[in-house]
Amino acid sequence: MKKKLKVFLNIFAYSSVVPILMLGSDVHGQNSAASNVLDRYGNLNITREGPTIDAELAQKMFRRGNTYSNLQRYDEAIEEYRKAISADPNFSNAIRNLANTYYFLERYDEAKPLLARYIELETSTTAGLIAAVSTLGELERQSQNYESSIAYDLHAIELNPSNDSQIHIMANTYNNAGEAHKAILVYRAGIKVMPDNAFFSRSLGRILEQENRLDEALTEYEAAAAKDPDSEFYANLVETTRRRLDI
Repeated sequence: MKKKLKVFLNIFAYSSVVPILMLGSDVHGQNSAASNVLDRYGNLNITREGPTIDAELAQKMFRRGNTYSNLQRYDEAIEEYRKAISADPNFSNAIRNLANTYYFLERYDEAKPLLARYIELETSTTAGLIAAVSTLGELERQSQNYESSIAYDLHAIELNPSNDSQIHIMANTYNNAGEAHKAILVYRAGIKVMPDNAFFSRSLGRILEQENRLDEALTEYEAAAAKDPDSEFYANLVETTRRRLDI
């Protein structure tokens, strides 16, 4: 729940919240034209340009969605975010807030395509992008959609190279699921961004040894020993593996 709450709190990172009084019945009446935004613009997944994008209306719906979220009226917040996205399909903050709301409500199947869409739209490395990529990779792993999750996991490592714990979680999940080749990819990506991490090399060597790739395992054990020359454990790994290979 702490991790979920951390992601959910990011909903408001780029938000501009309107006063609660703005949600009175008079305003709903004045904005009756906005109530059929979804009907007017149709499916949220279509791409539109030029005059079919109503950015001003999108911002209004977005602010109302944020206010409903602050009031914990999540169903109403979802409706406003959906209207905002329908008015402007490239409104990444609304997409992100809607995705995070679904995630908080554990409606993961609805959150995943929105996270993917937000990732496609985000052009710079932000905290929101890092959270979205990491979260989507985790959700796909939990759904055992490993062919999809591996791409997001490798991207997450690139975006957040100092997070060594996520690398071990990813690799262990893949290896335990019988996807050793993906665990190997994860550790190789980890070594690329943290070349001095001896434990990554040791962990990669362990999986390679498990897969009977002893020559490659020895290379990784030697790398671990070189990175941590004071470790007797790594030195013993090297010696044991060399004996097995009759070197």
